[in-house]
Amino acid sequence: MLKLHSSTTSPFGRKAKVAAYFTGFAEKMEVLTADTMDPSDPLRKDNPLGKIPCLVLEDGSSLYDSRVIVEYFDHEAGGGKIFPTEWKARLATLKMQALADGIVDAAILKLYEGRFRPQEKHEPAWIAHQSGKVERGLAVLEASPPVATATPDIGVIAVACMLEWYEFRFQGLSSGQYPKLAGFVKDFNEKVPAFAKTKPHV
Repeated sequence: MLKLHSSTTSPFGRKAKVAAYFTGFAEKMEVLTADTMDPSDPLRKDNPLGKIPCLVLEDGSSLYDSRVIVEYFDHEAGGGKIFPTEWKARLATLKMQALADGIVDAAILKLYEGRFRPQEKHEPAWIAHQSGKVERGLAVLEASPPVATATPDIGVIAVACMLEWYEFRFQGLSSGQYPKLAGFVKDFNEKVPAFAKTKPHV
């Protein structure tokens, strides 16, 4: 059986879990809760970077990060499940995934600034720099939001995972600033049961 190192809060881990559902791997995979800050966690043996998600294959080899894992799922499932086969559509999907992942990366840096550095050592310019990435990325998605369907591609999945994590950590949707994206998340939860079952929680 495959093993996925992840957590209940990681948007990248959630992306892998939802992708596993659409590619037939959800029932072939055990999810292991990882603590990325624990030096003794088995995660570090499977991923030297100590990052999640990390997928351990049946032969003991491992794959990371989430973008590699979801590519693996799609390929092993025969292709065309969560990645379009037509080039232009595939390119658009990869671009949307990159945007969603980039927003999370910037928001995580903001989160860690507050979590690991005392208030008096926070760097306002650094926080503003990361905030700008998040705000510009969300503005692009709000202007042209993805469409929720029962068979989403990986770009749409990535956006949905990013948005619910952003709400979980920053209350970014309940602020009312992104009504179209809030509507998209609501529709996505209704149309994708696997997504609704993997909400982030502590």
